Amino acid sequence: MQHRSVHDVMTRGVVTATPDTPFKEIVGLFQRNDITAVPVVDEQDRPVGVVSEGDLIRKEAVLPDPEGRDPGRWLRPHDRARAEAETAGGLMTSPAVTARASWTVGEAARQMDRHKVKRLPVVDEAGRLIGIVSRADLLQVFLRHDAAIREEIVHDVLGRTLWLGPEAVQVAVDEGVVTLTGRMPRRSMIPIAEQLCRAVDGVVSVHQTLDWTEDDTDARVEHPHAYGARRH
Repeated sequence: MQHRSVHDVMTRGVVTATPDTPFKEIVGLFQRNDITAVPVVDEQDRPVGVVSEGDLIRKEAVLPDPEGRDPGRWLRPHDRARAEAETAGGLMTSPAVTARASWTVGEAARQMDRHKVKRLPVVDEAGRLIGIVSRADLLQVFLRHDAAIREEIVHDVLGRTLWLGPEAVQVAVDEGVVTLTGRMPRRSMIPIAEQLCRAVDGVVSVHQTLDWTEDDTDARVEHPHAYGARRH
């Protein structure tokens, strides 16, 4: 099976800032380029942080209200310092959480989820910036046509991987939802087939009503000594 990589979906020609880029210039970068964040890079073009709209809006949040109250007084010193910063170096979220171009879309999605970020600067082996990938970029795999998903499952998953003929299992795909019907040679193959289908790019979920010819799962229970269990 072939999986789309970060290289396939990332944006190249990334708009960047340096640690010395002023606050208002960053706002201008966002507006002119219709973006919501910029990687902050050092002199070697290596990401050292990211400035997002959320980082900038913090400055508005700490401004005194019309009655003179200062909402920022409840912030921790580090957060207040970021809110009052004037350049990208003070505003940015650091260190930058990055991805590699060779990663699969799934690996990048897990990295985003793990670190609770909306985008990842993509770096090469030397740590230099070569692109950026966003949540929207990763979701492109779910635009894949149902026919292409079905073809990969029938030929690659069931045919080449599980060695099943087209008459054994029938595959239907509707809006990315896969339904498997038919008969497997062995019961133990059913969860394997489900897992492999879920790994196909563009699959939303997998449903199955598969039957089986041989219940090899019961054999393990009824004849434990045949599977290395110790006699007492």
